[in-house]
Amino acid sequence: MSRKGAKLLVDSLTRSAKHFTKSEVECLVKLFDTLVAKASSQFAGAGFDRTVFRDTLYNAFGMTDDVVLDRVFSIFDKDNTGFITVVEWVEGLAVLLRGTLEEKMKYCFAVYDLNGDGYISKEEMFQMLKHSLLIQPANEEPDEGVKDLDYDHDGKLSFTDFEQAVRDENLLLEAFGPCLPDIKSSMSFEQKIFRKVPK
Repeated sequence: MSRKGAKLLVDSLTRSAKHFTKSEVECLVKLFDTLVAKASSQFAGAGFDRTVFRDTLYNAFGMTDDVVLDRVFSIFDKDNTGFITVVEWVEGLAVLLRGTLEEKMKYCFAVYDLNGDGYISKEEMFQMLKHSLLIQPANEEPDEGVKDLDYDHDGKLSFTDFEQAVRDENLLLEAFGPCLPDIKSSMSFEQKIFRKVPK
């Protein structure tokens, strides 16, 4: 890419991924280029595949759940090409690392909505929770937890239900499993990637 093309790309990404400064976007683009170099030549420099993405999220944030990692990849891969472009990378990280509560609610809901129908069904909840360390109390039916979040009592969780539950109790943002990096790993990632960025 030409120097002018790179500048235009960084300027554009700084506007679209509004949570990063221009210098931070430049660092993320450099990291992207490094990741693309690790990827197979199948995408001819256009992006990196699911394997590189999963390895990166595992190494940077300790994310290990296969279902969650596949869903996060799908959320980042907005054009459904099977690889992550530089725009998808920077815009996805903007939400993952520095998103507003509203952005993170939409992101987490999309991760948990396994079939993309706009609802989190009981089956999807159980699929997400089956690998979770959360253990149901012996005297509580599994459906009870679902009923607590289902504000309109229709047997499934809409974004509106999820949003209301999270606004009532922020800890419910990742109710069905961790899909956001913890604060410590986010800070470590940012310090490592942005270490040369002027303040």
